[in-house]
Amino acid sequence: MTQLPSSPGDEAVHVASAVRGQARVPLRPQEELDARNRLFGHAGVARAQEVLLARYGLASGAEAFGLLRNTSQRFNIKLHSLAEAVVRTPAPDRGAALWFPGRARHTPPPLTGIALDRGARSSQGAVLKALLHRVLSLTQTPMGNVQLAGNGRLHLARHTGLNKYFTDFFAFVDTPTTACSQAAAERRQVTVSDVATAAVFDEASRHAILQAGSRAAHSVPLIGSSGAVLGMVSSHHERPLRGLTRAQTAALEGAGADAGRWLSWHRGTVVLDALEHLHAAAIAVRP
Repeated sequence: MTQLPSSPGDEAVHVASAVRGQARVPLRPQEELDARNRLFGHAGVARAQEVLLARYGLASGAEAFGLLRNTSQRFNIKLHSLAEAVVRTPAPDRGAALWFPGRARHTPPPLTGIALDRGARSSQGAVLKALLHRVLSLTQTPMGNVQLAGNGRLHLARHTGLNKYFTDFFAFVDTPTTACSQAAAERRQVTVSDVATAAVFDEASRHAILQAGSRAAHSVPLIGSSGAVLGMVSSHHERPLRGLTRAQTAALEGAGADAGRWLSWHRGTVVLDALEHLHAAAIAVRP
């Protein structure tokens, strides 16, 4: 990896000058970001509640929400991720005791080069944390994030070194005007050598990145076993980049592929375990 040269201590000057150049783009009000994130976060849960109400004839939306919340906690799956699975997964056969009868179970796939305790191999939080650490070690930067795909957008799942405005602004990404969206759409690694001048960004996104102290970025898609993009991992850099070495991009490609296969396994094993439990719990309380 080559970063454009500068004198010692010039990193802050690089970013400050770039942000000054974006001074005409105001920060979005916090209440606007909070309202948008609540809307996106709650919409999927509300749809899942409606599915459960209609499918099992539950007494109320509150009862449906309680089943989702308890299952989410039991299987250590984010509530919105469980809700998305309820909506996207074909319904069980009418009157069936099991949602997925005869389902084969598999052990987690290997994660080459990603340091992980053996007992944490099935934990999505632990895997995403280890993946981000691996990517930031390869790209030699302390700033980065992991996003997961769902409901037609990317949502922020893990981050480090990035400020609150950045994480609130990019909590959900559903527009094509970011490097992560471009990498997801094109299913390839994307390097933004200089955020201040890159054509991919709309001005609000550009400013959100610059104000966090990032002047360059590199995004790696996490491609699942079926070929679908299941997420994205991105590194952020204090200074513009000339690019990454072949060795770096090859190692990042491997990390992304391994993580994508693991996410496929998680969806096909842990998430289905949670759905099976939810099905049984809903049957048990059905009037």
